[in-house]
Amino acid sequence: MKWEDFRRSDNVEDRRGDGGGFGGGRLPGGRGGLGIGGLIIVGLIAWATGINPAVLIGGAEILLGDGSSQQQSQTAPPRQQSKPQDQLGQFASAVLAQTEDVWTPIFKAQGETYQEPGLVLFSGSTRSGCGAAQSAMGPFYCPNDEKVYLDLAFFQEMKQRFKAPGDFAAAYVIAHEVGHHVENQIGILSQVQARQRQVSRSEANALSVRVELMADCLAGVWAYHANAQWRILEDGDIEEALNAASAIGDDRLQKQAQGYAVPDSFTHGTSAQRAKWFKTGLQSGNMKQCNTFQGRI
Repeated sequence: MKWEDFRRSDNVEDRRGDGGGFGGGRLPGGRGGLGIGGLIIVGLIAWATGINPAVLIGGAEILLGDGSSQQQSQTAPPRQQSKPQDQLGQFASAVLAQTEDVWTPIFKAQGETYQEPGLVLFSGSTRSGCGAAQSAMGPFYCPNDEKVYLDLAFFQEMKQRFKAPGDFAAAYVIAHEVGHHVENQIGILSQVQARQRQVSRSEANALSVRVELMADCLAGVWAYHANAQWRILEDGDIEEALNAASAIGDDRLQKQAQGYAVPDSFTHGTSAQRAKWFKTGLQSGNMKQCNTFQGRI
């Protein structure tokens, strides 16, 4: 993936020095110096909507805070914003800038204004607008403060545990979280959260799957437009992203962990579904094709 010559986003906050820091500023392995991919560490977070806690599969998360944690975040002293200087931090900043340059004109064409999300790089743990953030949660989006939270050590975890390396696979992870921000802006997240309060756990999980698959599709829309404008893709990049999407399917992860899958507990979609919806966005470049809430998925 071509990224080195692109601008860096002004919306990145590097907190890695706050909790001991993230060692190393070199992109690990892979073509072009970066070997990144797949997903994850699995954690549990309680949803503020009142539904049962969901198994959070990193790289595809929305962290929902309760009122108290949101208030804590609002009353916390402002942080001194710092910019990443290492190669991996620069990569994340460049990818975020590309998402900004793609989604801004798409929203403008629809008569809307795209509100750029923030990206917080941290190591170990930090505070978010949705409460405590920990590396074990994997990357996630917090709608309360409209920021993506990412421990860059996660990318090495992707490569080593899930054998899904590649810089474009890593970009897919960031673009997926930005996809949740797009969902938040167009009102999808609030509607889904309201509905989840009214239904059973399995039904709430099914709604979560549709949210996640839509974010996968929106990541594909970003890739379509970024490549059309700047020719960012290199040989093997699409395969890297599809491999990453497949590596983090609920069915594959559950079978690896316990030997069998429980579909009613899926919160992110199967490997086949995740790859399918990323390809849908990548091939169409049209966010209207990402409506996962109509028909079968």
